[in-house]
Amino acid sequence: MGQQRSRLDTGRRKPYREKDCSLDDFLAVLHEHRDAVRAEYSDGTRENVPIYDCIGLSRVLEDAARRTELQIEWADVLEHGAGVLVLKRAFPDTAPIDDATAVFEAIIQTEREAGGEAADHFAKAGANDRIWNAQQKLCLRAPSVFARYYANPMLVAASQAWLGPCFQVTSQVNVVRPGGDAQQAHRDYHLGFQTVAEAERYPAHVHTMSAFLTLQGAVAHSDMPVESGPTKLLPFSQRYAQGYLAWRRQDFRNYFESNYVQLSLEKGDVIFFSPALFHAAGANRTASVQRMANLLQISSAYGRAMESLDRTTMCEVLYPVLLDNLATSRMTEAEADAVIASCAEGYPFPTNLDSDPPVGGLAPESQQMLFARALRESWAADTFAAALRRQAVKRGA
Repeated sequence: MGQQRSRLDTGRRKPYREKDCSLDDFLAVLHEHRDAVRAEYSDGTRENVPIYDCIGLSRVLEDAARRTELQIEWADVLEHGAGVLVLKRAFPDTAPIDDATAVFEAIIQTEREAGGEAADHFAKAGANDRIWNAQQKLCLRAPSVFARYYANPMLVAASQAWLGPCFQVTSQVNVVRPGGDAQQAHRDYHLGFQTVAEAERYPAHVHTMSAFLTLQGAVAHSDMPVESGPTKLLPFSQRYAQGYLAWRRQDFRNYFESNYVQLSLEKGDVIFFSPALFHAAGANRTASVQRMANLLQISSAYGRAMESLDRTTMCEVLYPVLLDNLATSRMTEAEADAVIASCAEGYPFPTNLDSDPPVGGLAPESQQMLFARALRESWAADTFAAALRRQAVKRGA
């Protein structure tokens, strides 16, 4: 028994502590096995980051076997490879982006006039313009624009690659104007938003798990030359296990500032990266570029999203739009499903199992399932709205 206990103890991980983080260990992780992941579907790399042209990938997504291969590749890149990938021309038609940009600019103006100043997590207030809960605000203000914007199969495929089904989309718009300051290097939600003392309370395996609960993304709403300050990235840094404690240390920040890379983007490109990647928005050194990005923070069904959204009301205002688009063949079923995934709650839990018991399976009907069923059966808008409200009541405690 004594020998057995000794063998079991050998592989036990000690709690992570900020003081134990080693820059030498970090550098070893950054540089070893950089070629371990083969990005076979990519069109090459820039600064070690795989670049994918979505015009060619659209046919890949239509083939179930090749779609799975691509998604496995993306997950490998995010976990074991550079930790970041770029989808060029993810929006081949940039009209939906232009329409959404106009709505976002109107929201920014309205919030300014109301006297609000949205603070950033990792930059001082006033250094840029920020729209919190842009997902709900865009949906409620301009549901038809929301529908065209999120009827995008690339966004769904990337989200499923990292998170699986039933993910939850939230977004925050960030505008860095000429002269706008850069952020400090950081990791993101969940543990990235904890203090050092709080993060140290979580066991080592939770530090690993945290990165698998969220996918970070950014949709370029303008052309982003490097001098306009696109996201500063440190490829492969997500592989350092203690990184949620290391990123605040000055030696790690100094290394980041001396070694980060930036990738120019064009309007309609999308970048996705692991939340564990060391990154920061760059400074806008131009005289005229208004750099706007829609920052996607997409959460696993098994995690907690950062923002609270009124998804029931969002579904109500979107339903007539999708119903009409399907009836007039302006949208395919796959595109409608993509919009539903960006809006409705896909996971049926938590719920009240007394009033909302499983029916014909192991779980009740989710909001996404109800939305899709109503579209298939062409319910009237008021019928769907009433069903949504009944479902919400049944789910309540």
